[in-house]
Amino acid sequence: MQTGADVVERYLATSGMDADICSELLGWLKARLAAGHADQIADLFPRLVIPGLDYTTANSLHRTLKRIRSLHESSGRSTKIAVLGSSTTHQLVEMIDLYLQAGRINAHFYEADYGTLYQEFLDPGSGLHRFHPDLVLILVSWRDLKERPAMGDGAEEVRRKVQAEVSGWSDLWRIAQERLGAQVIQSNFAAPPWRVMGNFDSRHPAGFSRFISLVNTALAETAPSEVTLHDVDQLSAASGRWEWGDERFYHQAKLPCPPEYLADYAHSLASLMLAHLGAGRKCLVLDLDNTLWGGVIGDDGLGGIRLGQGEPEGEAFVAFQRYVKALGERGVILAVCSKNTDAVAREVFEKHTEMVLRMEHIACFMANWDDKATNLARIAEQLNIGLNSLVFFDDNPAERSIVRRLRPEVAVPEVPSDPAYYIRALDRQRYFEALTISAEDLKRTEFYRADSQRQALGSSANELDAFLQSLEMVARVEPVDATTLERTVQLIGRSNQFNLTTRRYSNADIRKFMQDPNWLTRTVTLRDRFGDNGLIGVLLTRTESDALVIDTWLMSCRVLKRGVERLLLNSIVEQANHRGLKRIVGEFIPTPKNGLVRDHYQSLGFTQIDEDSGETTRWQLLVDGWKPLPHFIRES
Repeated sequence: MQTGADVVERYLATSGMDADICSELLGWLKARLAAGHADQIADLFPRLVIPGLDYTTANSLHRTLKRIRSLHESSGRSTKIAVLGSSTTHQLVEMIDLYLQAGRINAHFYEADYGTLYQEFLDPGSGLHRFHPDLVLILVSWRDLKERPAMGDGAEEVRRKVQAEVSGWSDLWRIAQERLGAQVIQSNFAAPPWRVMGNFDSRHPAGFSRFISLVNTALAETAPSEVTLHDVDQLSAASGRWEWGDERFYHQAKLPCPPEYLADYAHSLASLMLAHLGAGRKCLVLDLDNTLWGGVIGDDGLGGIRLGQGEPEGEAFVAFQRYVKALGERGVILAVCSKNTDAVAREVFEKHTEMVLRMEHIACFMANWDDKATNLARIAEQLNIGLNSLVFFDDNPAERSIVRRLRPEVAVPEVPSDPAYYIRALDRQRYFEALTISAEDLKRTEFYRADSQRQALGSSANELDAFLQSLEMVARVEPVDATTLERTVQLIGRSNQFNLTTRRYSNADIRKFMQDPNWLTRTVTLRDRFGDNGLIGVLLTRTESDALVIDTWLMSCRVLKRGVERLLLNSIVEQANHRGLKRIVGEFIPTPKNGLVRDHYQSLGFTQIDEDSGETTRWQLLVDGWKPLPHFIRES
């Protein structure tokens, strides 16, 4: 008899593509809900919402989600999302809701009436303005282009129309920032499949496909950091322009695309929103044998594995490694989890001439004969990240199944039998959406490899003070400015463990704090003799009466117990004295992930002043007579 776990595993193993198995899963979910097991299904549900769902299955899952919500109080973070566009959005919003729930985000939506995009923005009394959204989705199509070129337009007139078109959208972005304080996600323009001039359409100054390309490029170059462009043009091209642009569904129902593409459209949008909300994945964990090369290194030896040019399978593995390396170069942490002898596994990275990935690209290398579920927990611990930050890519279906059952927080995509499809299998999951790429992102693997060296040094040091002194740490504490704004917002969105309040702020929010004299913003960057850690801490405070109130205090877990928190406290006490304030007030709001900082304020000498029913605690430190705390960090 099939158990619930068996049904779920069969569904995941077929990537939701088998109609009979999907029907079996939905029937099982319905029966469990009817039997009063809403809590169990609510915990399981996020794992069931996977990319590539057909419209019928996605719709059925959303109905199940609504049933779960009627029986079970939702947990997770909430956010308010306004959706405006020139098409019918209701079906798409339901799909977005589904994929956000997969990221454990509870979304509250405001949907503008069809065709009222401009009225909603320009009328300060509109539902959009009353809703006060955190995110605004602007969903448009080529039909919304106002400045279309005429056949006789020359290059200069076309450039003018491109600028005018971009200017109109920029006005809406400005309203979203200045009046709503919201982040914007706007779709770019998918070119229609038809081209009046045929191939010459891409060259003629007035070619419509060329005009759309110019507008999309200008939007990308003009959009400020508060605006993220959603590349619908790429979605259309990947799906097939004639299929995506099927006119029947626009003329009959004003849908943005045919129903069978709505789930993918929603998943793409939801992935961007999860990245905005700090709910994206951070680390790709790779198996080795038959995942990075063909064959088994322990049996086939260095010369026997299939990797390299001249043979289709070997070339496919090289292509996959190039893709993985590029992910690492843009900030995704790379790790290895393999059942292998460590020295044998490392030899491929060190000696095989066709290897694209080398040891310097891997932040954590775990090759032994322990079970992979245990090793994944070790990897998360060594990297100081949560299990829910990991993506595990392994060709072995048995290993995938075990990890799914024992480590449900870890994302485990299905892996095809042919390595030529590995890139597609991983890329379509959209685990690692990037809103920006900072200098710290480009050095992330370097940071984590240096951390491993620090840990090795720390384990050999007899005294903590001696270890800290040996690091030769140098820090810079300064206000948030234009050069650190995006990294600051990124940290605020991603940090969960060393985060006293877990408040999330947008780029627009931080800009307001920077300009408000009642607010004090601070970032800290740190380097030591092993390398540069980059920007690793953010502190946001505001003046209230005689106190400097700490609104947000977060740091990267990579710098725990190095004295950075003492350095920051010394800095803000100095600022409080400068402002004539008497107290520093801090707050701890507990979450499932920030337990490690529960005693943060107490360890720094604060006194608890109250506690509410939700276990939130408030702490204060009297400035008068306070002496700076010692540490081993030199300020630059």
